[in-house]
Amino acid sequence: MATGLPVFQIDAFTAAAFGGNPAAVVFLDGPADPAWMQHVAQEMNLAETAFAYPEAEAYRLRWFTPGAEVELCGHATLATAHALWETGRLPRATTARFQTLSGLLTARWDDGWIELDFPATPAAATEPPAGLLDALGLTTARWVGRSRFDAVVELESAAAVRALAPDFVALGRVPVRGVAVTALSDEPGCDFVSRFFAPAVAIDEDPVTGSAHSALTPYWAGKLGRDAFVAKQVSARGGVLRLELAGDRVKIAGQAVTVLEGQLLA
Repeated sequence: MATGLPVFQIDAFTAAAFGGNPAAVVFLDGPADPAWMQHVAQEMNLAETAFAYPEAEAYRLRWFTPGAEVELCGHATLATAHALWETGRLPRATTARFQTLSGLLTARWDDGWIELDFPATPAAATEPPAGLLDALGLTTARWVGRSRFDAVVELESAAAVRALAPDFVALGRVPVRGVAVTALSDEPGCDFVSRFFAPAVAIDEDPVTGSAHSALTPYWAGKLGRDAFVAKQVSARGGVLRLELAGDRVKIAGQAVTVLEGQLLA
């Protein structure tokens, strides 16, 4: 792999540095060896590292955690769009188009916010997978479902979501990519809260998870009878998302801040 590749670290779903969810973004000249990309993601040691290169009228985009390639990632997509516009690779008026393992995704800039257009991944009610509630330190849950990627668990209160202290070793044995735990918000101006745990792909707790809201948005739309929401992920870093269900798509909007820029030399 050629050296001197541009790399950025960007905090996504936040208006201020050191909040939200950090992602690394590497711009490539063309396709790269997946094993090399996995090594870079391990070196970055962030929830996701995004790799992007021009392809026809779009960018090919792939996402790697320190442990695996994933099929859908919100915050690293938002970070990549932010980097494209910030560096002049795309004009702000141009919609960013990404070819991914989840099909075509787009991002548009709107007065300091970046709106992603993602596929909805609604969760269907199910019995809790073996070990799930125990790993979360729970005896019961208000609702449990399964989306394309994740388990979704509703609790009785936002306070209960904040108080969770999972057993990550046990949670990593549950056969899902991750676990989104959610409840109605107890804060004015916010509709629901969540936390997201994914030890199976080497992320004990993800600070802010755009892709999880592809399932959480249709879930809360069904419960509350409306399509637009403000949500908070109540991790230690925290983050705010504006959400809208649009048929079989979910609009996921957030802000982003560049905190590091450099070159990848290996």
